[in-house]
Amino acid sequence: MKNKLDYIIKKIKHIDKIQILELGVQYGFSTKKFIELCNSNNGFITSVDIKDCSDVIKSDRWKFIHSSDDNFEKVDKFITTDLDFILIDSLHEPNHVEKVFYHYYNFLKKGGICIIDDISWLPYSKNQWRDREFSECINRSTFKKILEIFNQNQKKFDLEFYFKDSGYAIITKNEDSSLNKSKEIKSREFGIKNLLRKIYKRKPKN
Repeated sequence: MKNKLDYIIKKIKHIDKIQILELGVQYGFSTKKFIELCNSNNGFITSVDIKDCSDVIKSDRWKFIHSSDDNFEKVDKFITTDLDFILIDSLHEPNHVEKVFYHYYNFLKKGGICIIDDISWLPYSKNQWRDREFSECINRSTFKKILEIFNQNQKKFDLEFYFKDSGYAIITKNEDSSLNKSKEIKSREFGIKNLLRKIYKRKPKN
């Protein structure tokens, strides 16, 4: 967790008077890091969690909203329309991630960064150090969903991936315009030509 948070801080520490939206608090590890940053650059952080995490820290630079992050009517009243940074680390389920990303992306200023947590399934793969089937499948599905969103919006934002631990998707907003809806990416992986190519490769040579 420490290395992952350090990676985020390096990405955003240069932003003066930074405005942060954090979706998902839990134990407050990232929240405390962000408040340290806000103390140093006169910033402010708004955090949202379905659990009451209001006691993880006390700070005048922090606003906690006790709510599901897809209760947009409630949350929108408390957030600015020119966010510098958004961290999506709440419900790790592809459709939920897509829903909250599309909504809060509209609050992100041009050049702003949105990071989505838990996109790597590698640590959870069979016989790996976190070996957990559910997390492997859900993280892979989230990764795929992010690619589907990007494929329809390639000029509107840049996309990078960070694969240490459970990984991040790093999205940088390029223009102030609404996003196109995501679409399934048509794959040739199971096409006849590709299947024949695989069979041919496996065929022993005389």
